[in-house]
Amino acid sequence: MKQLVITILGQDRPGLVENISSVILANHGNWLSSNLSHLLGHFAGIIQIEVAEEHLQSLQNALNALPKLDVRIETGNTEIEPAEREQLNFVITGNDRPGIVQELASVIRHKGANITHLNSRQQSAPNWGVPIFNAVATVTLPNGMKKDEVIEALESITSDLIVDVEKV
Repeated sequence: MKQLVITILGQDRPGLVENISSVILANHGNWLSSNLSHLLGHFAGIIQIEVAEEHLQSLQNALNALPKLDVRIETGNTEIEPAEREQLNFVITGNDRPGIVQELASVIRHKGANITHLNSRQQSAPNWGVPIFNAVATVTLPNGMKKDEVIEALESITSDLIVDVEKV
């Protein structure tokens, strides 16, 4: 079985996920995992599937033939890391401003950690007078690193940043 990572971008419309999943099923693919979003009228999705080698080409052709969608297909890397690393969900809240995601990502990278999943949004905060940034970042820590090191580094970015942690 081949594992594939498929990214899809295009104008959102009712039935789009059903259409994509039907193409995968009709071509003997198995939908394993996904992250799908609707942003400003567009559909953005990343899907992990598996398919037998003999159906790979027909599946690729059918996905690429989906109308009005930009589809990219990559063969997955199924190598398993030698040691299980600690994963944490950092729940981050603060005043929104340009560059906040870059600052967070930079601090996490400089600590040797890796962001494996990020959901972020801007919310209005009528009582605060400025928009609020909220994010949940799943972060894999390097072996031997304590979560408090990353929390302190993130909170040192600015005094209004609050970082909570949930174990994955």
